[in-house]
Amino acid sequence: MFLINKTLEFISLIGFVIISLCKGFFQLLISVLFSRPKKSELSKKKRINITEKLFHLLLNIGKFLVKFVVFIIKKLFSIFKIFTIAPKTTAFVFGAIFSIIFIFVPFVVFTWFRELPSPDLLIVEANRKSTRILDRNGELLYEIYVDRNYNPVEIEQIPNFVIQATLAVEDDKFYEHNGVRLDSIIRATKKIIFEDTLQGGSTVTQQLVKNVLLTPERTFSRKLKEGVLALMVEAKYSKEEILEMYLNNIPYGGTSWGIQSASEKYFGKNVWDLSLAEASLLAGLPTAPTLYSPLTDINYAKNRQKYVLDRMVFLGFISKEELEVAYSEELNFIEQKGYIRAPHFVNFIRKDLEERYGKRFVELGGLTVTTTLDIGLYDKVQKIVAEEVEKNSYLGFSNGASVVMDVKSGEILAYVGSIDYFKEVWGAYDVVTALRQPGSSIKPVTYGLALSGKFTPASIINDSPVTYRTKGSPDYTPVNYDGRFHGKVTLRQALANSYNIPAVKIAREVGVDNIALKGKEMGLTNWDAGGSYGLSITLGGKEVRLLDHTNLYATLARGGVYKEPKIYLSIKDSKGHDVYFDNRIENQVISNEVSYLLWDILSDNRARLPAFGVNNFLSIPGHKVAVKTGTTDNIKDNWTMGYTPSYVVGVWVGNNDGQPMRRGLASGLTGAAPIWNRIMSEMLQDKPNEVFIMPENVFVKKDEKCGFSEVFIEDSNVPKSLCRDKEDKEK
Repeated sequence: MFLINKTLEFISLIGFVIISLCKGFFQLLISVLFSRPKKSELSKKKRINITEKLFHLLLNIGKFLVKFVVFIIKKLFSIFKIFTIAPKTTAFVFGAIFSIIFIFVPFVVFTWFRELPSPDLLIVEANRKSTRILDRNGELLYEIYVDRNYNPVEIEQIPNFVIQATLAVEDDKFYEHNGVRLDSIIRATKKIIFEDTLQGGSTVTQQLVKNVLLTPERTFSRKLKEGVLALMVEAKYSKEEILEMYLNNIPYGGTSWGIQSASEKYFGKNVWDLSLAEASLLAGLPTAPTLYSPLTDINYAKNRQKYVLDRMVFLGFISKEELEVAYSEELNFIEQKGYIRAPHFVNFIRKDLEERYGKRFVELGGLTVTTTLDIGLYDKVQKIVAEEVEKNSYLGFSNGASVVMDVKSGEILAYVGSIDYFKEVWGAYDVVTALRQPGSSIKPVTYGLALSGKFTPASIINDSPVTYRTKGSPDYTPVNYDGRFHGKVTLRQALANSYNIPAVKIAREVGVDNIALKGKEMGLTNWDAGGSYGLSITLGGKEVRLLDHTNLYATLARGGVYKEPKIYLSIKDSKGHDVYFDNRIENQVISNEVSYLLWDILSDNRARLPAFGVNNFLSIPGHKVAVKTGTTDNIKDNWTMGYTPSYVVGVWVGNNDGQPMRRGLASGLTGAAPIWNRIMSEMLQDKPNEVFIMPENVFVKKDEKCGFSEVFIEDSNVPKSLCRDKEDKEK
């Protein structure tokens, strides 16, 4: 029993010590920290130096501790007079008290302060930005962020009435206090003690600390940390710096954090373009973004706006007349949907960025990514693709895709992955990067190899029945698209009219693996030699991606020079430093001379008349354009690829699920060709006709006997006569 009594007395003594310590500490804290400087002093000087105050605070605390120790000793002596305690016990008690006061308490205080976030982190954390993906002209395509969408602006870019509206409801004494307000603390303390509820009372500085450096938990410990950090922040940063960081880091609803992000979210404009009415509505949101959101209840939002305007009048920021005008102004909110333009392209860019820099850096690094895309052109191409697919849906296809590139630079100007990214089930599927069979549109690879060897545009190929037998494989008998045989035809005629049998016979000559390797060199990234595709590779038996396929034609348009497609103009980090450098390598994969021959054939409208007729979509009035179509045997994929010295356009139509189109689809007349024609016409509008310059060692031979002419490379197999005998003509 005696031991229990002594223990209870000791606990009571410790409780008394704690109560005395807290009481004395907070008396000193209030008397030293919360004396307010005069307004006249504030106008000349920022504030009284906090460091000096802290020094006096520590000095007073030291004096207090000395007095407190003396007080404890006296108390102990009075206790020892009442209870007979052995000298050893007395020594132990004194040792324990000494340890608590001079070792344990300082250690706890030191540890507590050490665990506080450094105010230096405020600049780093408060200036975090979303990664912004822009088009080539600076138009926003998309912002990448995690949970919170930040778009910091400088304080000079924020109108004064935006600042005044915010301070009117959040902290009207912002320029007078040192980070904390005694009246607010007393009011909040009263709520905590007498009503058992946690209430705000936070200044702008405290809110900044809470949002950026601390967790949002509503505990006394967090509030204490908030107050201490607020004092430290005010000692380190100017009022303007604090206000700028605050306005860039407060919540306005949903993922919008910061005044600029909120301006874009609700009104689709920059903060510097806000009106007083718009600013007063936004200023009322941070207190309770969900409750006061105009998207949830416009009446609540308007009542909150009125309160903000009333406060601004009360504080002398605006007149009553300005209040009435602002409150009566009609507010126009933009459609609330995930903001993204050119979505397939944006996803392609995001994936590439994450492969280059890692997902964390992309999401948190605040990159400014200026892409090569022209959003104005993209909108036109997207519209054309959607309209033409809908118009021709009776032919059994439901989707289309297109890529437009700048030939010389390799820049992607337009990237349309489907008719509508937001179409349910399959709209988001990106056909531009999907593997599809190219049909006859791949034939230029085979013919490029042929013209690099013993073949010329005048070489004769017999378009006649043929069957190829390979051990372990079924017989292969190619057929022409029209189901006919055309006898002896020139290479020019065979390519221009897209006859299949001559292409297969040439493929047999040049070698299947050589075609695969050349295709890879020209830009088909998924191609490799040694596949099981056989001779059908020349008719599109091996799949390609629309992006790669378009770049293959860009290689031809560059005179046989391969370049990797360019998707960035610049990538800058959050500080504006370049982190992207164009180190693409150029390779001459087909000679300039062979490229010229291919262009001359593919742009020859007369040569393709037998297959495509006069009224087709493969010619652009006033312009000489090289173009090639392709349709798979089962009519699952239909392509049109074409180029000039400046632009290349690739188009695909079909069904995502691989369902065949109708047999009535006529390559060059329907399907991809009309889309390609409209896009290429858009690219060439008001532009002069461009032709490829004939290389020095390429010449034109004309046979005066029959009037035929053909283009040849010097030292190639030039025939003595271009005239065809009567038997050949009849065949």
